[in-house]
Amino acid sequence: MSTRIFLIRHGATVLTAEDRFAGATDVELSAEGRDQARRLAERLSREQIAAVYASPLGRTLETATIIAQPHALEVVRREGLREISHGHWEEMTRREVEERFPEETAAWEEDPYTFAPCGGESGLAVTARALPVLIEIVRNHPDEKVIVVSHKATIRLLLSSALGFDPRRYRDSLEQNPAALNIVDFCGAVHARLTLFNDTSHYTSAQSAIPSLPRARLSKWWSTPKPDREKPTAC
Repeated sequence: MSTRIFLIRHGATVLTAEDRFAGATDVELSAEGRDQARRLAERLSREQIAAVYASPLGRTLETATIIAQPHALEVVRREGLREISHGHWEEMTRREVEERFPEETAAWEEDPYTFAPCGGESGLAVTARALPVLIEIVRNHPDEKVIVVSHKATIRLLLSSALGFDPRRYRDSLEQNPAALNIVDFCGAVHARLTLFNDTSHYTSAQSAIPSLPRARLSKWWSTPKPDREKPTAC
């Protein structure tokens, strides 16, 4: 059995252009962000979506609600999908943080996975709360398509964990633009394949294609039956 997860970052917010730390801060979508969400909603409108999940913060809930409308689905809030908290850095610009907390900034730049600013969360802490939510969603929706709306850091950490990337490099190696679409296909709850990454082609055309489920399998996990409690289950 396979599960397709449409993993989406919320649209642009009123603070996006100011480059401020706003992980735990509840900010609204900007007019641009709402337009991005509407375009993505149109792009996904022909998909057979079984459920829509989102972080409980306002920007993710509004993005998810816009995307869910064509499918007449209610958005399910999951606390574990919220954004990383930056503690006492919240609402400061990056320059302000660098000037006021140079030692913390240096430690965070070196290893954002295990280090957290005072009062904030490490990447490890975010993974510990977000990954079980994603796994539960996959297990609850076999052979279905599901939308999950979350945040920049949280999505990058989930992708690092699901795909086996070095999580200490999540900030250096992975990008997530506002309203970006990622598609992750799961074979069971453990084996994942990234089919689309950080795609924003709906910015200019809401008719952008959605890749079909991959058929050229990369490993035996995707092409042979697998045992599931005594019974074989094929993807």
